[in-house]
Amino acid sequence: MAKIIKDSTPKRDGYFMPPEFASQERVWMIWPERTDTWRNGGKDAQKAYIRVACAIQKYTPVTMLVSSRQYDHCRASLPEKVRVIEMSSNDAWARDTGPTFLVNRTGGLRAVSWKFNAWGGLVDGLYFPWDQDDRIADKICEIEEVDYYRTEGFVLEGGSIDVDGQGTVLTTEMCLLSAGRNPGLSKKEIENHLCEFLNCEKVLWLEDGFDPKETNGHVDDVARFVRPGEVVCAYTEDREHPFYNAAQEAYRRLCKMRDAKGRLLKVHKLCCTKGVIRLCEDFEVDQELGTVPRIPGDICIASYVNFLITNGAVVVPQYGDSNDALALSQLQKIFPERKIVGVDTKEIVYGGGNIHCITQQQPKIV
Repeated sequence: MAKIIKDSTPKRDGYFMPPEFASQERVWMIWPERTDTWRNGGKDAQKAYIRVACAIQKYTPVTMLVSSRQYDHCRASLPEKVRVIEMSSNDAWARDTGPTFLVNRTGGLRAVSWKFNAWGGLVDGLYFPWDQDDRIADKICEIEEVDYYRTEGFVLEGGSIDVDGQGTVLTTEMCLLSAGRNPGLSKKEIENHLCEFLNCEKVLWLEDGFDPKETNGHVDDVARFVRPGEVVCAYTEDREHPFYNAAQEAYRRLCKMRDAKGRLLKVHKLCCTKGVIRLCEDFEVDQELGTVPRIPGDICIASYVNFLITNGAVVVPQYGDSNDALALSQLQKIFPERKIVGVDTKEIVYGGGNIHCITQQQPKIV
């Protein structure tokens, strides 16, 4: 049985968030079915989630959470090796609603359950209510019998942070300083929360992300740690590309940054799509009260940086774009020790996220 740890923090207790490139026990996902997010009743997105789950399952066990209404369909659609568990949710973003797992130096496992408010609450959140999503992390901890810290007074999503496992956390000002998350906290106070609950020593701030409207600029579309002292950054020299300004500024900042160990970061460039990925003209979802509408022609946040690093592999978005193969080639040079696996995720990006957004890794305890 899991318990909530009160009157302490991971830093005080010696627990920290390991990097994504550390060994993993399993990867968590949530089955998509929300009809005002996913077109065709979620059927097209479900096929994309199946492709992602099958790609990951070859390297790391996958658990899929699904509503009671969709349980039979989900179970029948996935390979037997994929564990399927019934659980209520509001949508399907395991990175942001699942727990951030923590480890210590003696084989312990804990987690953080961040307060979730659908990327901005009543200020600029994407849907209402979000009550079931806010309980996902707690429920996963119960299933795994992992004790956890609950940040009732602090809103955060997993896609807004990335860590190197050696005391450094990477994030964006656009997201963490947004009015819909923690408006009563200063930048310094937010840094203190990150350092206490991730057990980090230094916060590296990029300015903007790529999507001011949806996640308020999550860092996992822009830049990621690939190993200690090294990051990958989305990059384009096309001044007409919608990500140009944010990508160029992120690259400039990163090249001047030092991590918690004092190392000047080595920054790897990762291409952006050649074309601009937009919601297709026949895109149609249900329009419901309390949900931000999705309109044909809207720019999608199609970034190759939104990959998942897992055991022996990196699972990478593909969009049918002419730069798809280039992205895979660049990542193979960055990760020579891992298999680079491309997966068609265009339907997922139509819903507002990608491979990293829909997955949450649980570290392996050695």
